[in-house]
Amino acid sequence: MGPGLITGVADDDPSGIATYSHAGATFGLDMLWTMPLAFPLMAAIQLVCARIGRVTGRGLAANIKTAFPAPVLLVVTGLLLLANTLNIAADIAAMGDVTSLVTGLNKQLAAIFWVIVTLVLQVFVPYHRYVYFLKWLTLSLLSYFIVAMIVHVPWHDVAMRTIWPHVTWDGRTAEMVLGVFGTTISPYLFFWQASEEVEDLRIHHAEPLLTDDMGAAGELRRISWDTWSGMFYSDVTAYFIILATAVTLHAHGVTRIETAAQAADALRPLAGDFAYYLFAVGIWGVGLIGVPVLAGSAAYGFSEAMNWQWGLERKATDARGFYGVIIVSVLAALVIQFSPLSPMKALFWCAVLNGVVAAPLMAILLLLGGRRLTLGKFVVSKTVLALGWIATFVMAVSTVEMVLGWF
Repeated sequence: MGPGLITGVADDDPSGIATYSHAGATFGLDMLWTMPLAFPLMAAIQLVCARIGRVTGRGLAANIKTAFPAPVLLVVTGLLLLANTLNIAADIAAMGDVTSLVTGLNKQLAAIFWVIVTLVLQVFVPYHRYVYFLKWLTLSLLSYFIVAMIVHVPWHDVAMRTIWPHVTWDGRTAEMVLGVFGTTISPYLFFWQASEEVEDLRIHHAEPLLTDDMGAAGELRRISWDTWSGMFYSDVTAYFIILATAVTLHAHGVTRIETAAQAADALRPLAGDFAYYLFAVGIWGVGLIGVPVLAGSAAYGFSEAMNWQWGLERKATDARGFYGVIIVSVLAALVIQFSPLSPMKALFWCAVLNGVVAAPLMAILLLLGGRRLTLGKFVVSKTVLALGWIATFVMAVSTVEMVLGWF
């Protein structure tokens, strides 16, 4: 268990929980089908990212720089930094809202508290210790499985509607499908997993597979297991979040959920205090993973683009630019909490930016994954590349559908 597990859990960040909860509350069981479809597509893209990092010993930005014109990298990393900052704002707002619900503390003070916690962990705790903490935090996702187990679930209907949903394909449905796929296959996860493979190489003083291919078969098996299992854990969790809100909120006529905190609060009278607290704990846990991954992925990409020293294992004084990006993005996200721009509006623009950058970036990654000049004999298999291109097509079509919906 390594970068794939942490990446998978970071995919179910608080803003993701809000999206999945909204899908379950609005459409009931009829959005469950999206997760079985998304699983192989998200896993394929993350496999490509992990292999690029482990084989070359460099992150995505450094590899893009060697194969594509400089403006391509600058546009991608710039949009990534902006989208991640907006996503962090939404995540911190959700953590603050839930803390306020549970403890009565002012939600803005709670947001400041979580910002301080995440920054201290990233800046002052070495990666080899920090990653151990992150792996244990992945257990927080189990709370959503438990929530679904303690409420009444019509399992026969669940199975049937997962296979054969009762949906009318219109603008509202297309928007929700885009939201689900957009939060499931996100650019920040690409940069994070590739760079974490490089971080692990540094910790173990190992060489990239291009330089030393001894034990390559075992490493590639480890990457495959780690990524498929991590994405499966993430995908099944998202499925259970949709399921839990469908059989509680939607079943009782609560169909307008915009934040993860609203989902937790609405769940309380329907499923009891235990389910409510479990939902809240899950939001805190994945927030403590999601915010560092969002800030870290932008810092990885930006630092490689600017030729800065980077890495969570390095001291802050040795990688000022890298840690500067982390600090600035998190503090900018905190400022949004006190600005006229609401965190939910920030999440909307984040989804727009992710939609703009996701499909082109996925195409770039797949071209790198099949490029012998980049990966040598370790190019990605045709099956994984085919799944990746399907995922790219789905994201491109979803983005076009979103844009057309504005007119």
